[in-house]
Amino acid sequence: MSNNTENTVNTILESYKKHDLICRIDEDNIVNKDTLIKIVEELRRLLFPGFFDKNKVRSEYIRYLLGERLEFIQYNLKKQVAKALGNNENCAECERSEILAAADEIVNNFIQKIPTIREYLATDIQAAYDGDPAAYSTDEIIFCYPGVFAITVYRIAHELFIMNVPMIPRIISEYAHSATGIDIHPGATIGKHFFIDHGTGVVIGETTVIGDNVKIYQGVTLGGLSTRKGQQLKGVKRHPTIGNNVTIYSGTSVLGGETVIGDGATIGGNAFIVNSVSAGMKVSVKNPQLEYSPSPSQLKNNEYWDWVI
Repeated sequence: MSNNTENTVNTILESYKKHDLICRIDEDNIVNKDTLIKIVEELRRLLFPGFFDKNKVRSEYIRYLLGERLEFIQYNLKKQVAKALGNNENCAECERSEILAAADEIVNNFIQKIPTIREYLATDIQAAYDGDPAAYSTDEIIFCYPGVFAITVYRIAHELFIMNVPMIPRIISEYAHSATGIDIHPGATIGKHFFIDHGTGVVIGETTVIGDNVKIYQGVTLGGLSTRKGQQLKGVKRHPTIGNNVTIYSGTSVLGGETVIGDGATIGGNAFIVNSVSAGMKVSVKNPQLEYSPSPSQLKNNEYWDWVI
């Protein structure tokens, strides 16, 4: 190494010592993000057989294919869950055998939840098809709709979240967030027949509760009123409750842990809701008054340039 390079290396090494909060050197219990993404994609193939496979899935060997996929998921997810548990401060003194046993139990319980996840996803796909006249088939929805991808990953992550798996639910949720622009915290509780239309810019906070047959559009935020207290708010209900059969149109923010949107309510676009809305109500923002200036074609050349300036 040249002197300049060696000096730079030494400076960076000193930085590692100084800012150890963002270093994880010589530690075994660091989860692997790439492996988790591979697990998610294998789960998607399992949840939607035949849709995301490279080859045709034939009924005569689906049992063997399913067994192979489950083995891949169980083996790799157990390793990642064990790493996450071992890195958790609540398990700092746990024996390795205890951690492995806990990871094994979690993953086995998660695998048992797959039929339930598929049941919920089937209702989500149907809700998307029923609610979107631009959809020509449910296959199109599964292949193309970012909301379906985000909801699929959420339903996977949520099961791991309620099993108290550290970190992993957030990592895989952020995988969907980065791909779709839809941010669903794995801690949120979401019922059946959930549809996110278009989707970009949707935010659903950790303590949000959403009922059945809910439809939301792009740019909707189901968030907290304030996070200035930071960690003091951990575990507190900070996000709204949305009842059954609710529609929330684009650009709307519904904020606060005590805010409840009643069953059957409709919230128009660009609303800012911080108080509860009774069942069946329709809430809309008064249309702003529009002003129309003359178009350039209606002005003479010299007037046009004055108008632009």
